[in-house]
Amino acid sequence: MSETRGSETGGGVRVVKSAARTVDLLELLAARGDRPARLQELADELRVPRSSMYALLQTLIGRGWVRTDTTGSLYGIGIRALLTGTSYLDSDPRVRTVRPYLDEASDALGETVHLARLDGMDVAYLATRESHEYLRTISRVGRRLPAHAGALGKALLAERPDVGLPEGPYQALTPRTHTTRAALAADLATVRARGYAVDREEGVPGIIGFGFALRTDTPATDAISCSVPVARLTPEHGERIVTVMREIRTKIEETTPGAAGGAPAWR
Repeated sequence: MSETRGSETGGGVRVVKSAARTVDLLELLAARGDRPARLQELADELRVPRSSMYALLQTLIGRGWVRTDTTGSLYGIGIRALLTGTSYLDSDPRVRTVRPYLDEASDALGETVHLARLDGMDVAYLATRESHEYLRTISRVGRRLPAHAGALGKALLAERPDVGLPEGPYQALTPRTHTTRAALAADLATVRARGYAVDREEGVPGIIGFGFALRTDTPATDAISCSVPVARLTPEHGERIVTVMREIRTKIEETTPGAAGGAPAWR
């Protein structure tokens, strides 16, 4: 089996085929969440011979990156993925800096607040402080949401030119999700003029979000948000959310570490 494929990375280095295949498999299993996959499904999805996929799965099972059921016929993401993800959060100085401010915002507003990072056309949740009034059964930390479908993502997309937006159509998470490029671009223009994003049940039914890009990079890569159930959102409460979250954003921007002081500037 060849170890490289013909394409190159942005730095001109040839892609290692076996490594790329391993990453593709792990990302596929992670995206399936609580839906385990069968061998043939994985082989078909990644266009890999069944025998090669089986050998790769067994290798990853032995290292803890993939798990299987007692019959050996179903496969899911393994515990090593969790340990690696936790290490990412623990080693990120920005996440450590922002966490106390999420506590402050949640205490002041009584609502759920998030920190997320843009990853392509998705946002990945890095930290969350849940409201005592509205507790989720599953933590969002480590999960992804399409950037076009929420306040966090729209706040970050608005920091970038619209020319980079995909043509669409976009995935609809709710009946209110923007599914066309034109509709999303119009919303992003409003975000730029207003200075923050609003998600009106576009990502989760019954929830409105307010998103604020952290302008510590150009363009911004991280954002914070406050989510509130529609039933609790009065005009007065909405104004207070915006005021408090703007103040929290300013505090974070004034204290977020950059490349100085020995901290690496990750890309």
